[in-house]
Amino acid sequence: MAEFDDPTLFGIVMDAAVDAIVISDAKGKLLQANDAAGILFQHAPEDLVGKDVALLMPNDLAEKHGDFMNHHMATGQQSVLGKSRRLVGKRADGSTFPLLLSLGSGETENGVVFVSIMHDCSDFRAMEQATERSQRMDAIGRMTGGIAHDFNNLLTVIIGNLELLESADLPDRQRRLLSDALSAAELGADLTSRLTVFARNSELEPTVLDLGKQLDQSMGLLRHTIGSHCEITTSASPDLWSMAADATQLQTAILNLVMNSQDAMTSGGTIALDAQNVEIDDTYVAQELGVVTGRYVRLSVSDTGKGMTPDERAHALEPFFTTKAVGYGTGLGLPMVYGFVKQSGGHLTIYSEPGEGTTISLYFPALAADQHTPDAPRAARPDPLAATGGGVVLIVEDDEKLRRLSKTRLTDLGYRCLTAETADVAWDILAERDDVVLVFSDMVMPGKMSGYDLAKRIAKERPEIAVLLTSGFSESVLRDRWAGEEFRMLRKPYRQAELERAVHAVLDDR
Repeated sequence: MAEFDDPTLFGIVMDAAVDAIVISDAKGKLLQANDAAGILFQHAPEDLVGKDVALLMPNDLAEKHGDFMNHHMATGQQSVLGKSRRLVGKRADGSTFPLLLSLGSGETENGVVFVSIMHDCSDFRAMEQATERSQRMDAIGRMTGGIAHDFNNLLTVIIGNLELLESADLPDRQRRLLSDALSAAELGADLTSRLTVFARNSELEPTVLDLGKQLDQSMGLLRHTIGSHCEITTSASPDLWSMAADATQLQTAILNLVMNSQDAMTSGGTIALDAQNVEIDDTYVAQELGVVTGRYVRLSVSDTGKGMTPDERAHALEPFFTTKAVGYGTGLGLPMVYGFVKQSGGHLTIYSEPGEGTTISLYFPALAADQHTPDAPRAARPDPLAATGGGVVLIVEDDEKLRRLSKTRLTDLGYRCLTAETADVAWDILAERDDVVLVFSDMVMPGKMSGYDLAKRIAKERPEIAVLLTSGFSESVLRDRWAGEEFRMLRKPYRQAELERAVHAVLDDR
């Protein structure tokens, strides 16, 4: 094979590689790192040179790496060389992430060197988790459908025989017992019918619906159902796309969600129903399995209740799982809603923070006839560096995946970015730097300050800095909780184009 003898080829390969590549000597000292390694581990590549490769690993893995190096150099055994394996990497901020490592070695005039090629598996792991959730829910659905079918057969026999006995000449005491038994059997039949909805085996009668009008109809019932300790509001875009769904099941779903919200607010609060048009893109689909890109009509039901823990969110859609006290819930309300939405070709998401409330969003595919509106011509894209004057965007987000995604998105748009995992850390950064021109922050975060508290403090003490807030909660609930200063809000999930427009708008305001 002919050789391409060009000394610049190595540099070209290193710079062009999309995966992280680092080269280290036999003692673990880093000799070279490419730009992709700098991005992946959040270090400047030149700063890595001369450092110990253990810098890129969690402590427990770093200790094992040293033992491996010593063993390899002493014995020559190559148990992991030339192979790929999954490990955990550590970024400059201390956060860890899954990666795939391919390790090789070679002889140079200065001794043995090791070449590590590393691929970030965070998105792949997210897809695996989404697959596991989908498979678990499908398995539970199949099992539930089978159980419901068998119980329906049994209940048909029981109810039929009890009804025949009703016509017999029985003493009053036996007739009362018979009536109680028949009522219990009918309750069992109702229970199995709800299980059928979760299993997506129910008979739906979809019609073309205007979600805004459906919300108006719901309010008539809800205002007489919800206790006086809760306030309920609705809002809807005036140009909602049409959707197809079973109107009765939709009203039942709304009632279920609102009653769940009421139960989560024993001391009172606000329930907000909101209908909007949204578009789901590839970035969102990568995090949720079984979702098709396109245009959707989104119904969000938000409350200011006690919220859910991560473990509660993970099991919230499973039948019979409930956070309510014994005797106050069957654990079938939310699974029924989930089954109805999935059978309607849609999608359900849960956004919740302990002590802060919950937003449950139902996504229904917009009808094709509403999807032919041509996109408005795109204006010339302004120069990000000109818009910021060369300044920096500070991203404040406690969720590591979202923090990394936001940084990637804004970097792709041409902005220079810093990140902080809490509002408190963000304020410390602002106290030390004068080049931050925009803070892009989540509303709800752990720590002394929320994202809203941070925004208010910036408005008061650093008014030259623009603020853009984001949240998965409904805007109406957030406005009710954090009344006062008005800041631009970007609702999760959002598309890249929506992020770009929001950032441009807030910088223009500045």
